Amino acid sequence: MPAAPDIVFIITDQQRYDTIAALGASHMDTPNIDRLARNGVSFTQCHVTAPSCVPCRASLFTGYYPHTNGVLANGQPWSRTWVSDLAAAGYHCVNIGKMHTIPYDAKAGFHERFVVENKDRYLEGRWFLDEWDKALASHGLRKQQREEYRKRTDYKDRLGAFTWDLPPRLQSDNFVGDTACWWLDTKPVEKPLFMTIGFPGPHPPFDPTPEVAEKYMSRNVPVPDVSDEELADLAAPWAEKRRHDVEVDHDSVSWKLDPTEDELHRMRAYYYANVEMIDTQVGRILDALEARGNLQNTIIIFTSDHGDNLGDHGLIQKWAPYEEVTRVPLIISAPDRFKGGRDIDALVQLFDLGPTILEWAGVEPDPSFEAVSLNPALRGDPFEGRAHVFCEQAGDVNMTGASYLTMVRSKTHKLVHFHGSKEGQLFDLASEAGETRNLWNAPEAVEVKQNLMLTLMEFHVESALQTRNARRLIVSPQDAESLQ
Repeated sequence: MPAAPDIVFIITDQQRYDTIAALGASHMDTPNIDRLARNGVSFTQCHVTAPSCVPCRASLFTGYYPHTNGVLANGQPWSRTWVSDLAAAGYHCVNIGKMHTIPYDAKAGFHERFVVENKDRYLEGRWFLDEWDKALASHGLRKQQREEYRKRTDYKDRLGAFTWDLPPRLQSDNFVGDTACWWLDTKPVEKPLFMTIGFPGPHPPFDPTPEVAEKYMSRNVPVPDVSDEELADLAAPWAEKRRHDVEVDHDSVSWKLDPTEDELHRMRAYYYANVEMIDTQVGRILDALEARGNLQNTIIIFTSDHGDNLGDHGLIQKWAPYEEVTRVPLIISAPDRFKGGRDIDALVQLFDLGPTILEWAGVEPDPSFEAVSLNPALRGDPFEGRAHVFCEQAGDVNMTGASYLTMVRSKTHKLVHFHGSKEGQLFDLASEAGETRNLWNAPEAVEVKQNLMLTLMEFHVESALQTRNARRLIVSPQDAESLQ
């Protein structure tokens, strides 16, 4: 029987699908992620279950949709995960970087955690000191974040884009990559390894080091082109979000209703530069894994928790479940185990990684999981994927215009339902991929709308039935006590 594989799970924060050269982004230099794609399997239609960090990650690491596990917005507590099942099966479980459990330093099933959280923690967890904070303090340095950026005379024109002007090794993604490589280089482990590496970028503030920023500033990178007609037709919650994001500078992003092309170019260039910096660290991690001597028996996952509108639809950041937010890269690379160089275009959900990983470790997933295994597709068996994917979010600090939304997406159409509102969104993705023409009230789309609304109802009924015997709690007793 072959030895249990090492599993290295690399997850970025807020990275769009269209940021990897091997996946079609010609404006990007991502040679190391490209290598994973060439040797691995790319799921080209992977969609998140929530369009923001905490609910998406809670869903990913529990196997349940947000409405089932109760984590529907940022800041809500969760800490118990299927990682404990890997530990029980004999894996040594390590997290380096961002997990975004609440509380931040919950064990979450891991034997070791080296916690690095959001770059800008102005409100939630502002005084929590993570490993990165400690490293900066040990050098006598103060972290670049909102208090410092606000002192700039051009703060409101930067749209969250600032160069990292402290020592390059102390930039958050470089720091996480360094820490992961240090651990791999120095820590002997007799057991099979499960390592989650969470990069804080390219989540804002967009903060590449100057030389990488300049590289992308000199490029003709994609810049959003939003028409007046689309802005006038935005659903009310997203019109409210635009207003809110101008008034409140979340994550060091002071948004504008009408940014200039130069401002948008700089924002995008810095974001893409952050992605390339992460790619460089991915290469170093691959080298460290090879030096350990077990790369041929290591499964590597690369993905992100959601994307970023980056000015598309007149919006910044996430919450609005457009394709730029819900669709994320998902690459699984293990050439000696799964035939590489393949694209799988079936609809899947990010949390489907849970049962997939457990099966690699010889663990039977909980039968109440709403996530389903991707292993048939990886093995090359017939695989149709999901008929629909779903995404949901309760009101959050940036989503003040809606109390709760649910998205349902088929291969051809997307519907977004806002709780308590007669307004919604309906897009024909087959004929208009840009999601600029809302068909919610279009007479020709009545049947499609009714069918998708029925699918939403059946989704919730099936979910209630399947999870009625769910055994998992989302917050451990110890973590619940710490939150009192």
